[in-house]
Amino acid sequence: MKWSEISIHTTNEAVEPISNILHEAGASGVVIEDPQELTKERVDKFGEIYQLDPGDYPETGVIVKAYITVNSFLAETIDGIKQAVTNLATFDIDIGANKVEISEVDEEEWATAWKKYYTPVKISEKFTIVPTWEEYTPVSSDELIIELDPGMAFGTGTHPTTVMCIQALERTVREGDQVIDVGTGSGVLSIAAALLKASHVRALDLDDVAVKAARENVELNQVSNRVDVKQGNLLHEQTEQADIIVANILAEVIMLFTEDAFNLVKSGGTFITSGIIQQKKQLVKEGLTHAGFIIEEVITMEDWVAIIAKKPFLKEMGE
Repeated sequence: MKWSEISIHTTNEAVEPISNILHEAGASGVVIEDPQELTKERVDKFGEIYQLDPGDYPETGVIVKAYITVNSFLAETIDGIKQAVTNLATFDIDIGANKVEISEVDEEEWATAWKKYYTPVKISEKFTIVPTWEEYTPVSSDELIIELDPGMAFGTGTHPTTVMCIQALERTVREGDQVIDVGTGSGVLSIAAALLKASHVRALDLDDVAVKAARENVELNQVSNRVDVKQGNLLHEQTEQADIIVANILAEVIMLFTEDAFNLVKSGGTFITSGIIQQKKQLVKEGLTHAGFIIEEVITMEDWVAIIAKKPFLKEMGE
């Protein structure tokens, strides 16, 4: 399979809107090369491990990269991306150099090129994400290790939205719970739920590449007896209720299935959502409340938001 790498040299201010433009154009995720990462001070009680090479970063500005499949509509897609990025200037967003470069890579080249960005990271009290090509020795007996090879699904498990979801799962999953993971990507949230002793996890993703990667990661972490990975569009065709539904997807997509989530989560169950930028936090909160959920907690990390919402018990709903 051939992929087109789109590289946009821009500014920090434009990273979020450009990332959204790339998502809407079909990219499942982005790589951000920001030279500020080289000098940023990090006080992290979870002890993240960083091995950054200055040669991988631009001298000024920020580079945002994404990968889109090569098809007959690629030229139109790229033209649309370029125009949408240029149009950001009309909203007084500084797009900087706005230099766009396109190159073609095959799946194997891409899968090895990005590995230099991905090293073991302890993301919560219990969990450490470890890439399959790294050796790692647990520092405590109760540490939970997720081995991950995201492949083309773009999910390394270390993005703030994923970290917040895993931390929320760590606080909410109880032994024997039924879980649905909407937009599973690399499968990391499903694996985390299974390692937390959920009895069954339904991992759903519309992208067949993500489904393949998630299945491989589930097998790798030896939880295939409790995680069922299937291709599916949001919660369509799902009829069996779950104790917890988790969705690390864009805010606009979350809004499409809040009522379905309310109907499918059990009384007293939990709906964990992330992938939400700060500007969309209130929109999602209102959507969840309108569907019938009670907002239990709002978590923020960098410019991202995760929301833990509860479905009231039947007696609280007056049923």
